Amino acid sequence: MDPRLQRRVQRYGWDKAAPVYEQHWQAQLLPAQRCLLARANLQPGQRVIDVAAGTGLVSFPAADAVGPAGAVVATDISEAMVAHVRTEAARLGLAQVSAARMDAESLDVPDGAFDAALCALGLMYFPDPVAALREMCRVVRPGGTVVAAVWGARNRCGWAEIFPIVDARVQSEVCPMFFQLGTGPALEVAMREAGLVEVGTDRLSTTLEYDSPDGACGAAFAGGPVALAYSRFDARTRDEAHAEYLASIEPWRHGNQYAVPGEFVVASGTRPRA
Repeated sequence: MDPRLQRRVQRYGWDKAAPVYEQHWQAQLLPAQRCLLARANLQPGQRVIDVAAGTGLVSFPAADAVGPAGAVVATDISEAMVAHVRTEAARLGLAQVSAARMDAESLDVPDGAFDAALCALGLMYFPDPVAALREMCRVVRPGGTVVAAVWGARNRCGWAEIFPIVDARVQSEVCPMFFQLGTGPALEVAMREAGLVEVGTDRLSTTLEYDSPDGACGAAFAGGPVALAYSRFDARTRDEAHAEYLASIEPWRHGNQYAVPGEFVVASGTRPRA
């Protein structure tokens, strides 16, 4: 896939998803985000960059950790996500949080400007995730920390059929290698290839819980990575896609509710000191 096209799909897709993203994903992603922040071990006064920050679900806890003497720069390719972070930072009175639209593979910040770089569930969407990890390594100081979380192996994510279901109806080109980084030691290997050392990994089993079929479909279609493709569906196509997706997660239905298995992989590494 043309990297420029993939970035465009990501930019406008997440613009579409931004208004409902937290409604559908805030609780679901919390285990991965907590593990990522624990590995980052942020301290008061530190400077942090949050790459592919989305609505700031990691940026704001990071801001609490570094306090008013620290700084958190939230970056995302989606202008709607960046605008949300700015608005929420102002509402919360967090002057230490700023936000900017940036390409993760070409961060517009100086070398060694941060103590830590975070990327929670964004690497799967980048055309070249190793290039993005190199950028995160570049922008932290020697001895600084890079922490990333990705979705795990495809066969451990019960919602994975969303991609072929959408692609059968419109070519989405969302993330053709979505589960690659979550397979085996792939994320750890990518971090080492990017120049990081002292790499460690956690693999977390999780459950995505939805109170209704509408909630499960809202998260999968409107609030996630296929939002741009989904926006092109007419009513009949949406109904058909919803029915097919609900059939794919039927094994995890309990009455009107769903408890769909998932997996996260969280890894951290250090920029070499010399």
